[in-house]
Amino acid sequence: MDTATVARFEASRNRLASLAYRLLGSAADAEDTVQDAFLRWQAADREYIEVPEAWLTKIVTNLALDRLRSARMRRERAVGAWMPEPLLDGDPMLGPADTVEQRESVTLAVLTLMERLPPVERAVYVLREAFAYSHAEIAEFLGITEAGSQQHAHRARRRISADGNASEIDRAAARRIVEAFVDAASSGRTERLVALLTDDATGISDGAGLRSAGKPIRYPTPQRIAAAMRAGFAPSPAKRRLAGGSPAIHAAVVNGSPAMLATLADRVVGVVVLELRGDRIAGVRGIATAARLDRLTAEWQRQEHDVPLIESW
Repeated sequence: MDTATVARFEASRNRLASLAYRLLGSAADAEDTVQDAFLRWQAADREYIEVPEAWLTKIVTNLALDRLRSARMRRERAVGAWMPEPLLDGDPMLGPADTVEQRESVTLAVLTLMERLPPVERAVYVLREAFAYSHAEIAEFLGITEAGSQQHAHRARRRISADGNASEIDRAAARRIVEAFVDAASSGRTERLVALLTDDATGISDGAGLRSAGKPIRYPTPQRIAAAMRAGFAPSPAKRRLAGGSPAIHAAVVNGSPAMLATLADRVVGVVVLELRGDRIAGVRGIATAARLDRLTAEWQRQEHDVPLIESW
């Protein structure tokens, strides 16, 4: 393949990766999907491809749908046993974030809700809301009618409720929110933490180090979240052994939401993402499985870091 042809694909790589990530919720699967698309591009008779961007979008979308439908992925993503992979602000895989719809489509809350959608409905939602393709274009990508695309989009919007996670959060705002959360969690007083949460706030952890893989721990009430976080922020020798040392705690933005990162030797060992509704926290997601943090760690190592909230936990 000549240099110009490779360059044409590479110019679309980040956009294609952000599309695949929204469809799959996994950076590793998104990267594999884009690489498969490159092989298709390499083998294609490009003389007959009139609009390469549209052709590549169609290929990546359908490759991602094939993955979603595969028996292996269905087993791995059994209902209630899967969490999306977090990405640090600045990662090109997060893709476009100019509109409310684009920002919302990459929050962990919406990525989780999209797991409830049939694959085609999920693809229509992402292509329409995050990438602003017309229903005519989406119909051509997916081999459905334009009316069918409109119906899928309507059903998807109805099933995915926005909880105010789409507002823009910069580092300074994230730091203020995370500071308040850390202060409340460290105080030993659950009522301070409950006051930061909505009345219907829920929490979930991937259970890394606490349960076997694939069995998330759920916290269905603000009181349960507060009790878990208060216990989590009380250091002990046993917890430090489990973490591998005494991590620093940083404020960050992850998937468009304020987050705290636990880091050891410049590696992220845990993430807690705070999902906002208005000025309160409606969701708390904890992720500590190492395989889910590889890409976030790589991006963290490329960036300048703010002063940690806690130097050594």
